[in-house]
Amino acid sequence: MTREEALNSVKANVENENLIKHMLATEAIMRALARRLGEDVEEWGLTGLLHDIDMELTGGDMNQHSKLGADLAKELGASETMAHAILCHNPAHGIPLETKLDKALFCVDPLTGLIIAATLVRPDKKLANLEAKSVKKRFKEKSFAAGANREQISQCSEIGLELGEFIELGVEAMQGIAADLGL
Repeated sequence: MTREEALNSVKANVENENLIKHMLATEAIMRALARRLGEDVEEWGLTGLLHDIDMELTGGDMNQHSKLGADLAKELGASETMAHAILCHNPAHGIPLETKLDKALFCVDPLTGLIIAATLVRPDKKLANLEAKSVKKRFKEKSFAAGANREQISQCSEIGLELGEFIELGVEAMQGIAADLGL
């Protein structure tokens, strides 16, 4: 599976532009993490790109979300490892996080929302001017971007990164695709 094939499938299955941007942001952070951790950049990036491919197809039903996504990813040519990470990123299934890829996707998923929210409260609404320290400060405000699960983000320690380092990596990765995100 090429990135182009994966992205075409995302666009064929997802209409919501913000959801597509979330998937692109997840891909960017996953690629940056793979580079930092010496993992397979393509595998990690494609896993991030495809992780929510079924959100609209399942009508947002969290009991079904990611089951269909894992199957769709496999049909596209994803490995069992990638499909497992997609499946277990949804905590509703209670499937244990086993691999570093599983754990990375799990903690990256909510980080994108926190970074986007921190960007949108800035006067210029531009990722380019967002500093990681602002995101770290907002992380402590439980009511800010309440949907961004702090406990899940904090599990970055499971892949060997401190929270501050993880947030910095996420901000930098998303800044690299700011034009694609419209930020």
